[in-house]
Amino acid sequence: MRERFLIATGLAIAALSAPVAAVSVGFDDSRVVSGGGSSELPPYLQCVPYARQVSGIMIFGDAHTWWDQADGRYARGYKPKVGAVMAFRPHGNSRLGHVAAVSKIVDSRTLLVRHANWSPINGRRGQIEDDVKVVDVSPENDWSAVRVWYAPLGQLGGTHWPVEGFIYPGKAKKSERLPVRNITIAAAPRGSDPIADIIRQKLGF
Repeated sequence: MRERFLIATGLAIAALSAPVAAVSVGFDDSRVVSGGGSSELPPYLQCVPYARQVSGIMIFGDAHTWWDQADGRYARGYKPKVGAVMAFRPHGNSRLGHVAAVSKIVDSRTLLVRHANWSPINGRRGQIEDDVKVVDVSPENDWSAVRVWYAPLGQLGGTHWPVEGFIYPGKAKKSERLPVRNITIAAAPRGSDPIADIIRQKLGF
């Protein structure tokens, strides 16, 4: 009896000390996803599969590759349209770029987007945000630079994000040739981003 107890105890200790297998949660593109709190969503969602799901634009790969991948496959342009995907260039800490689907045009300088993995919400990254504000801050009003709503601040972030343009769900025309535009990013004005202002103060500029 004592031997059985010792064997059982040993097995229990071995089981507790064994490494726990990592659980991988994938995202099924065949499902329609919406909202931010569905129990069916994985705990961490990248911007690419969500933009693909809500726009129907079947491009794969990192966000910064979407603009070039769309060439010849999907129509592209510099004007926002509902259902289009806004393609962000890599900038700052965003080394892979970003993609967001346009859900509403508010005015010539303001639109709403649906995207994932932008703002950390309740301390968690990879969350979905639907109908969040994006403002055009480009000098020519050509949507080459934008500011985006950032949930932790409760307002638009101060960063001016460079934008390649918009990818539309329709097929590209054979004769499509977009004019090349230079995207210049100005520093965010003082007062627009409290975090940036703190950094400026500490660095003495």
